Amino acid sequence: MASRIGTSSNDISADERVYAAIASALLQGKLAPGAQLVERELAAAFDCTRGTIRKVLARLGAEGKLTLEANRGAFVPSPTPADIREAYRARQVVEAGIVASLCGALNARALRALRAHVKAEQRALKSGNVAECVRLAGDFHVLLAQLAGAPDVQAFLAKLVAKTELYKALFDPSKLSNCSSDEHGRLVDALENGKLPAALTAMRTHIDELEARVLAQAGEARTNDLATLFAHA
Repeated sequence: MASRIGTSSNDISADERVYAAIASALLQGKLAPGAQLVERELAAAFDCTRGTIRKVLARLGAEGKLTLEANRGAFVPSPTPADIREAYRARQVVEAGIVASLCGALNARALRALRAHVKAEQRALKSGNVAECVRLAGDFHVLLAQLAGAPDVQAFLAKLVAKTELYKALFDPSKLSNCSSDEHGRLVDALENGKLPAALTAMRTHIDELEARVLAQAGEARTNDLATLFAHA
């Protein structure tokens, strides 16, 4: 199929290169909350057009990874402690219901999928792959919602998980993952054994710890030099 008018394969490659670099920087906590991503500076850093930067920033804004303000530009989200608590509280409520629906009701296939996922998390952690660790950690929770057989709940939880992953990256970038594969393993054990109180406690404690780590760092200032940050992207 012919390319669209005015869009070359090089332009498409540039879009994806810039998108991947900025998204990765966000996920790894390299960009400070509230930092402005200036088109001119990014275009110089990536050696591309401002049009390419504008498209990428719009895409990241649509995904909720950046905040776009009319006549001002693109900014890294800067959630307040209240915003953070609200997001994790929502996860507590939603995921408690998921745990209750799955406890003692998982079939062999579902348990194999969960065990395989935990092993994948362990491999990613061992390899030091930051992006994969974060992705798998969030996907575990979404997988639980999928196994519960509630597509609307799964979609809602996926948005909550994406939001809290970003909060973690912004305020607790020191760890490879915002979740522990060991904690996930213990939760799967409780679900398999039909121990609802233990399963609920495991999930509640797990999310409480994630929230506490983020809140402990919220508000600490960091600075950005876009040219240095993306010099080798």
